[in-house]
Amino acid sequence: MSEPGRLLGPAEIRDLAELLGVSPTKKLGQNFVLDGNTVRRIVKTARVRPGQTVVEVGPGLGSLTLGLLEVGASVVAVEIDGRLAEQLPITVEQLQPGAPLTVLHQDALRVTELPGDPTAFVANLPYNVSVPVLLHFLEHFPSIRSGVVMVQSEVGLRLAADPGSKVYGAPSVKAAWYGRWRTAGQVSRQVFWPVPNVDSVLVAFERDEQPRGSDELRARTFALVDAAFQQRRKMLRQALSGVLGSSERATAALNAAGLEPTARGEQLGIAEFVALASVAPDVP
Repeated sequence: MSEPGRLLGPAEIRDLAELLGVSPTKKLGQNFVLDGNTVRRIVKTARVRPGQTVVEVGPGLGSLTLGLLEVGASVVAVEIDGRLAEQLPITVEQLQPGAPLTVLHQDALRVTELPGDPTAFVANLPYNVSVPVLLHFLEHFPSIRSGVVMVQSEVGLRLAADPGSKVYGAPSVKAAWYGRWRTAGQVSRQVFWPVPNVDSVLVAFERDEQPRGSDELRARTFALVDAAFQQRRKMLRQALSGVLGSSERATAALNAAGLEPTARGEQLGIAEFVALASVAPDVP
């Protein structure tokens, strides 16, 4: 492992923000991490190894980026804010000269190519786009095998929820398509600047060894998931009637998949939704 490098402290973060004229905005979901211990905790939880290529979305001023580089990883950082994207290599070169960093000034939801085939995804994700960003990267980059994200508590609990839980929903099922998810600890509001008005958690994931199916099957499965949870209090034969054409066709598909037409979406796991999608190939 490399020698410990320097991380950003609270004073340096505020100085950098002032230098760049950056005022953290709710629109971009920017809450910068001030605490080095939290940064190292995220890196440790993600089990980042020397020589591993890690993709980070929303690096901001570089707190987590420096923590990843400190343990010897190569980092591909995707940043939508031009000022931050331009400054990040400068900051890294000052604090950890020669560290292997690539910065992409792009919208994370539009990225379809990454250098180095990253095997881990580690990020402090903006609260407003955390689930779409995660699903986008897991869909487009099968090289990503594991990761840890810091997200709003409500979002994190939903990602890791099991069927039957009150917070189980469409994000829970879609995340499960790719692998296993678990919460990995709470994060104090006080480690952020500005201090958010929501709690945060760490969520860890590991991709399944074998894909669940084709892109076409995934699209059908996700369409059924969306329909089931848009009307989550309704029985599936009713909730799926729109996407499957009628309640009669929905009932027939559910029976063919070995599922109760009177069940509700929150009772089904990813395997059941995949089974349903497999016998309902005419889903738009």
